[in-house]
Amino acid sequence: MKRIDQGVCAPQGFLAGGIRCGIKGGSAKRDLALVYSTAPCASAALFTTNRVKAASIGVSQEHLAKGSVRGVIANSGNANACTGAQGMAAARRMAELAGEALDISPEQMAVASTGVIGVPLPIETIAAGMPALKAALRADAQGHEAALEAIMTTDTRKKAGALEIDLAGTPVRLGGMVKGSGMIHPNLGTMLCFITTDACISPECLDAALRRAVQRSFNRVTVDGDTSTNDMVLLLANGQARNSRIHRPGPEEAAFREALESLCIALARDMARDGEGATKLLTVTVRGTWDEESAALLAKSVASSSLVKAACFGADANWGRVLCALGYAGLAFDPHEVAVAFASPAGQLQVCRQGMGLPFSEEKAKEILLADSIEIIITLGQGPGEAQVWGCDLSYEYVKINGDYRS
Repeated sequence: MKRIDQGVCAPQGFLAGGIRCGIKGGSAKRDLALVYSTAPCASAALFTTNRVKAASIGVSQEHLAKGSVRGVIANSGNANACTGAQGMAAARRMAELAGEALDISPEQMAVASTGVIGVPLPIETIAAGMPALKAALRADAQGHEAALEAIMTTDTRKKAGALEIDLAGTPVRLGGMVKGSGMIHPNLGTMLCFITTDACISPECLDAALRRAVQRSFNRVTVDGDTSTNDMVLLLANGQARNSRIHRPGPEEAAFREALESLCIALARDMARDGEGATKLLTVTVRGTWDEESAALLAKSVASSSLVKAACFGADANWGRVLCALGYAGLAFDPHEVAVAFASPAGQLQVCRQGMGLPFSEEKAKEILLADSIEIIITLGQGPGEAQVWGCDLSYEYVKINGDYRS
């Protein structure tokens, strides 16, 4: 497995581009993106479980249910959520506009939106920008970077990656981009993720690989506990690597699945690190539970705790908040078997054993928790289960950003 450049344009046959068409009003940032395969694709996707869903989600689900898609048109600056029939018409028109520009059926395009909820999408603005968007399509890093910028909202850094693997002597590439900084608590953060690959793989194997990867990556990220109306993870595979087709479990399927999971975990960690107002990446590791699922549930409860997150921001080794968050996760366990440690590049410090506090140096604890990447290690001693969840601290800046988000 080798890390490479060019993001979603790294796999053969994929183009991407982004422009500023004016959705964001006075902003000079790009706000309309297109990712497209020059060849037909197998496709798989997962969407928000929020009962309130954006119009783009409905249209994308319709198109994927009819077969496969080979591209996505996405805008930032407007979520096109809670906009009624007008919003659905606008989302369908986005697919039509992209289909017309690319000379393909609208049903072969997915649609994604992100931004403010409850505001009508200015579809005329998008229509006016389509010639420039088509002209912006490129098969290189510049096209990838432009598309990535166009889907960002409150993100402070670009989050993308690509890698190459060997499948029975054939090089196969995967590339991805993700946006998400606040409103992140996926249950499939506001998150959009587009992944491309030139692997030749059946839709069934692609779907299974994506579900497993998302469960171990994006479903283990939390910034603020809010599950968005617009969450989408879309995976496109166009077969241009011309490897032997993956259609059943085996060494090649396992290698592809491992690569996809590795890419998704890297993107998920980047998203947690870029949480709105975040100053620290928080990793919660739970070991010694009955199974992986129970470990993930407990870890997510701790990573989601506002009190734990605030303590991490203040570099306060308040381990009691960790036990409290474990206790309301909804799983039965023996609190007298719990051990807690804090770790970072500055060292590791055990602060709790058998559910009780240990004497420790407050100065050393402060040094560990002042790092920009910290880990809370929790051991229960009740089985082989282990999982990690990624989050961030809770700072004053988060409230500032979200206190005037619409303005």
